[in-house]
Amino acid sequence: MPRVMHFEIPSADPEKAMSFYRDVFGWSFNRFGQEEYWLCKTGEAPEPGIDGAVMLRRHESQPVVNSIIVPSVDEYCGKVEAAGGFVVVPKMPIGDMGFVSYIKDVDGNIFGLAEFSGDNK
Repeated sequence: MPRVMHFEIPSADPEKAMSFYRDVFGWSFNRFGQEEYWLCKTGEAPEPGIDGAVMLRRHESQPVVNSIIVPSVDEYCGKVEAAGGFVVVPKMPIGDMGFVSYIKDVDGNIFGLAEFSGDNK
C-alpha cells in the first residue's frame, strides 16, 4: 500500500525557515546538489515520522506538499486521472534516484507521487 514518505515546505527565505525548524524542533538540513532544496532530517528510526525538505518557493500560493511513494509514477498518474484528479506537473527525474510527479486531487489538494529505483527505495 503506498504511503506518505516525504514532505516539502516552500519558503521565500529558506535560510530563515530552516533556522525556525532547527530552533523549534531540532531538525537538521543538507543541501541537495546545486538546487535550492535542502533535505530535512526530522528524527531517527525506529521513531515514527517522515523526513522532508525546505525549498525555495516558486509561486506565492505554493502549498506544503506531501509525497507518496509508489512503484510506478506512470501507473499512479493514470489511476489519479481515472479517479477524477489531475496531473499538474508531469513525471520528471529526481537526479538518478527516480521520478516524481505532482497531482491535484478531486478537492484541489496537491501532492506528489515518487518512484525510486534500485538502492534508492
